[in-house]
Amino acid sequence: MTPATIEERLARIEAFDLRRVHPNLRLGTASDRYAGWIGQIYPEHYRRAIKTRPRRLEGRTFEERMLPIASVRDYFTHFDVLELDFTFYRPLREADGRPTSSLFTLQQYATHAPPCACFLLKAPQQFFAATLRRTRGGRVLYETNPHYLDAEACRRQFIEPARDVLGDRLLGVIFEQEYRRVDDSPDPEANIAALDAFFDALNGEVQAHLELRSPHLLTPAYFDWLDRRGLGFVFSHWTWLPPLRRQWRLCGERFTAADRNAVVRLLTPLQMTYAEAYARAYPFDRPVPELAGTRQARDMVLDATALVFRAATEGVTVNVIANNRAWGNAPDLARTIARRVLEEVRRREMA
Repeated sequence: MTPATIEERLARIEAFDLRRVHPNLRLGTASDRYAGWIGQIYPEHYRRAIKTRPRRLEGRTFEERMLPIASVRDYFTHFDVLELDFTFYRPLREADGRPTSSLFTLQQYATHAPPCACFLLKAPQQFFAATLRRTRGGRVLYETNPHYLDAEACRRQFIEPARDVLGDRLLGVIFEQEYRRVDDSPDPEANIAALDAFFDALNGEVQAHLELRSPHLLTPAYFDWLDRRGLGFVFSHWTWLPPLRRQWRLCGERFTAADRNAVVRLLTPLQMTYAEAYARAYPFDRPVPELAGTRQARDMVLDATALVFRAATEGVTVNVIANNRAWGNAPDLARTIARRVLEEVRRREMA
């Protein structure tokens, strides 16, 4: 089959067909079932299948409007990869082996997704968060997690059932660790030692990508350790992390995942909390100028694009995951990056 021309790919992009934009790029989103994407990703008939539920967030109530899981069939006619995050909140099996609701949900995704689908799953916070956020009597508390870095439980309750359900469609697992202040963190070397023991016990059963949200833990020794172990560094555009280009310098300008995949997560504007970004982006059906029209947003797109071309020189595939909160509408953010990548391809061909 003759490869599509740049003009043909640009025409597809306008219709939100964001597959096969560049051989070193997969585009996807963080979660997928947003009713606000009807008319972009999902056909109009899904309006009859919308389910709603209230969501309380810092004193405000939002109506979440969601589509059935079967809509993932349509999702993968537009994107190459999907990040699922419901596994972050609950493992796939209980400690005694009983299936959880998360396992049933993942099985439905596996049933409805095409054979060529690629999934990134978030590891349960139960096994990778040092502290857990709890609400009691209206008060928010942070409690020490007794299951932190329990590799055996992580394997039994999450990794093994995830592989059983998804098989080769499981592209990798994102291990996200919460922001910790310097005074509440271990010494960076001690942190590496603890993580090393955890991943040693997991024995490389899946490709892991790590997102530590505490900048003071992102030391040269940490990146050297990722490289030695073949663990991926997640380039994350998130509230308290440095810009993507700064993260590229911090990691020694290298990709570290053994399977030659990299993950770029475009989550929230820098210096903006989850709740504020959510409120501004809601109801997620269009780009929001105060999110998408800023210098920071432009730099985010340019930095993600630059990573794609650096990856191309090293035989790496970059999986760019767009989030509604970073832009107002994740499909439009992904489309903006796709356009920018093809503009750069054309510029280089004409040079």
